[in-house]
Amino acid sequence: MNIPVRKAVPSEHRWNLDRLYTADAEWEKELSAYREKTERIEAFKGTLAESAEKLKECLDFMMELGVTEERLGYYSHLRLAEDGGDSDSQDRYARFLQASTRAEVSAGYLKPEIQAIPPDRMETFIQKLPGYAIYLNRLIRYKPHILSEKEEKLLALQEESNETARKAFAALTDVDLEFGNITTSDGEKPLTQSTFQTFMSDPDRGIRERAYAQFMKVYEGHKNTLSALLGGSIHLDIYAARVRGFPSARVSKLFPDDVPERVYDNLIATVGENLPVLHRYYELRRGILGLDKLRMYDTKVPLVRDVTVRHTYEEASETVLAALAPLGEEYTALLRQGLFGGWVDRYENRGKRSGAFSAGSFTGDPYILMNYKEDLLRDVFTLAHEAGHSMHSLYSVRNNPFQNYNYTIFEAEVASTFNEQLLMEYFYSRRESPGFRAYLLGKQVDDIIATFFRQTMFAEYEHLCHKSVEEGRPLTTAGFRSIYRELLEKYFGSAVSFEPEDELEGLRIPHFYRAFYVYKYATGIAAAVTLAEKVRSEGEPARNSYFDFLKSGGSRFPLESLRLAGVDMSEPSPLRRTAKLFSSRLEELEKFFA
Repeated sequence: MNIPVRKAVPSEHRWNLDRLYTADAEWEKELSAYREKTERIEAFKGTLAESAEKLKECLDFMMELGVTEERLGYYSHLRLAEDGGDSDSQDRYARFLQASTRAEVSAGYLKPEIQAIPPDRMETFIQKLPGYAIYLNRLIRYKPHILSEKEEKLLALQEESNETARKAFAALTDVDLEFGNITTSDGEKPLTQSTFQTFMSDPDRGIRERAYAQFMKVYEGHKNTLSALLGGSIHLDIYAARVRGFPSARVSKLFPDDVPERVYDNLIATVGENLPVLHRYYELRRGILGLDKLRMYDTKVPLVRDVTVRHTYEEASETVLAALAPLGEEYTALLRQGLFGGWVDRYENRGKRSGAFSAGSFTGDPYILMNYKEDLLRDVFTLAHEAGHSMHSLYSVRNNPFQNYNYTIFEAEVASTFNEQLLMEYFYSRRESPGFRAYLLGKQVDDIIATFFRQTMFAEYEHLCHKSVEEGRPLTTAGFRSIYRELLEKYFGSAVSFEPEDELEGLRIPHFYRAFYVYKYATGIAAAVTLAEKVRSEGEPARNSYFDFLKSGGSRFPLESLRLAGVDMSEPSPLRRTAKLFSSRLEELEKFFA
C-alpha cells in the first residue's frame, strides 16, 4: 500500500480547521496578541480580595485568555498530529508551549490568593458572581490542603524532578530495552513494545511462547531497576498526599473528582464476587485451545478469527448513524454533519499520528483523528467511540460557559463506550451469519475482560502497593512480585498456570505512574453498559436523562452528572449489570463452540 504524503490527501478526507484558524498566518497573529495579553496577568495580583467586581474583572480576563490559549493549542496540536515530521508544525507547537508555560508561571499567584479570601467575604462574592460559583466553590474545596506561599513555591519547584521516575520508566521501556527478533513463517520480525500484543494474538502457540519468554526475559534482567522506579513513584504519591494533609495517596487522587473511597472499594468487591464467571471463560478457552493448562501467552489469542467485512468510510459512518438512532434525530443529524462535514481526518498519511482520538475544544469543531482502514471492523467501532467523545464535547460546549465546560476523564469514557454498546447491539441484531455473530461475541467478551476485569485487577494492585508502604511495609522487588502473583491467581483462576516471569507484568504497566487512574476504565464501561440498556429499553425518558448528562459538561462532579443520566456509580448495581452482560455473552459463546 502506498501511503500518501500530507499534501496529496484530498481536502474532503481531511478535517477542516477553519473554525479555529483559516490560515497559519491568522494563528501567528493571535499568538502575538496572546503574548501581549499574558503580560497583564500579574496586574491583578493583590487585588482579588478587594471586591467582587475586582475578582470578576480578573476572572473575566483569565477566561478570555484561556479561550484564546486553548484555540492556539488545539490548532498547533492538530497540525502536528497531521504530520509529526513537518518542521513548521513542530516549531509552531513548541512556540505555543513556550508561551503558555510563561503564562502559567505568571498566573501562579491566582489560586492561592483566591483561596486566601476570608470565607464570609468569599460567600458574598459568590452570591454576586453566580457565573463563577462552580469554579470558585471547586477552588475553595482545596483550601484545607493548601500550604503557605513559601511551601507552595517549594512544592512547585519540585514538579519537574517529580517526573523523573515516569520519564526514566518511559525511556527505559520505550527506548533503551531491546527485545530482538522472532522467527516466523514469514521470516524474522522485530519484537517491540508495540508488536508484543500482535505476537500474543498469533495462532501459532510456539511463536507466542517464544515471544513471551524473550520479552519477559528482558524485563527480568531489569527487574530491580523497574521496581525501584515504581517504588519511587509510589513513595512520591504518598509524600504528596501527606504534605497536603490527605489520609492516604488514594484519597488525594480521588479528591479532585469528589469520588468517595467506597466507589473504588465497591468496584474491587463487586468484580471479586463475579470472578467465577471469568474463571469459567478461561476454562472455556483452555478447552477450545486443547490445553491442559493455559499460560499467560494463551490468554489473548482470539478464539474466533477476524471476519472480513468491508466498510468504506462512508458506509461505516452510515452504519454508526443507524446504530445511534435510539438517541434521536437531533443527535444523529448533528453527528452526520460532523462525520461528513469536516470533523474527521480520515486516512493514514506519512508522518500522521497513529491510532485515533477526539479533540473537542470550546471553539472550533470536536475534531476526530482516524487512520481508517476499510477491511478492519474494529475501525467502525473506533469511529463510533470517537464520535461519542466528540458529541459529548459538542453538547457540553453548547450548554456551559468556558470555565464549566470541560468534563473529567471519569465521565469521558462513558459517552464513547456507550456508542460502542449501541453499535454492538446493532450489528448483533442484524447479522445472520453464525461466524460473524461469534466474532461479535468474542469481541465483546474480550472488551469487557480488558476494560472491566483487567483494569479492576490493576486498580487493586495499585491500592495494595500503596497501602503496603503507608502501613510501614517497604516494597522490594520480591514484594511487588508477591502481590501481583496473588492477584494473577485470584483473577485468572485454576485454568491458568503461572511461572515466575508472569509476576513481572506488574512492573511494566505505564498507567501505574499515574496512580489510581485505571479504575475509571472499569467504572466507565459499567456506566455505559447500564445507560445503553436503559436507552434501548425505556426510550425517550432515558434518552433525555442521558442528554442531561452530556449537557452537564464539567458543571458537576462526575458521580452527580452520571446520576442525571440515571446511573449511580456509588452503588454496585451498574457493576453487576456489566458482569451479567459478560455472563450472558459467555453462555452464547459456549453454545457456539459446543
